[in-house]
Amino acid sequence: MGALGAGNRGGMSGIGMTSDRTRARMVERLRAEGIRDEVVLSAMTAIPRHIFVDEALAIRVYDDVPLPIGHGQTISQPWVVARMSELARNGRTLDSVLEIGTGCGYQTAVLAKVAATVYTVERIGALVNKARRHLQSLKIRNVHLAHGDGSADLGEALAVDAIIVTAGATHVPTPLLKYLKPGGRMVLPLSGSDEGERGTQRLTVIELGPAGVREQTFDAVRFVPLLPGLA
Repeated sequence: MGALGAGNRGGMSGIGMTSDRTRARMVERLRAEGIRDEVVLSAMTAIPRHIFVDEALAIRVYDDVPLPIGHGQTISQPWVVARMSELARNGRTLDSVLEIGTGCGYQTAVLAKVAATVYTVERIGALVNKARRHLQSLKIRNVHLAHGDGSADLGEALAVDAIIVTAGATHVPTPLLKYLKPGGRMVLPLSGSDEGERGTQRLTVIELGPAGVREQTFDAVRFVPLLPGLA
């Protein structure tokens, strides 16, 4: 996976709805809504979410809502980004993280603040280019971004502490589990398999513990589906 180069973009603090103060209010709301990991909250404070969406959407970018980023994809609402990051960290220091579904790069940028190295894969070429521009504008250098099919074996020699899947899956993508270190965690939105739960998604943690694989289910969410192939 290729590393990002440096870039430059001015005016990160913004004014009005894109100001540092507005972002701080978003983080206080996340704290009030139950996000407890201060490392994650600090990362959310540091990353200017407004640069990841079109200017026309800037007035809503710090609301707790998903927003369109083109190509049928969305930037996840801030609470979901924070919650998935919190579940992946689980109070640990993360050396490396694999993200499946880069999108516009916002979740990637947050992960880059809480982990030493981030590997991220996006199947849609136009979003790869968009995410690369956003991450370079923030001078984020610890991200390796690739255009690839994240639903299958990546063909990479990776060993990571956590995997975050930012698209809804109907089953655990087992080809990715081999990239987890012992004790590692995969966090993904997983659809229910029971008759009454089909069509619903819950944040699910798959953990590789000493006694084998453990699965835990958490919050209800809604994500676009995890699709195979390149676009």
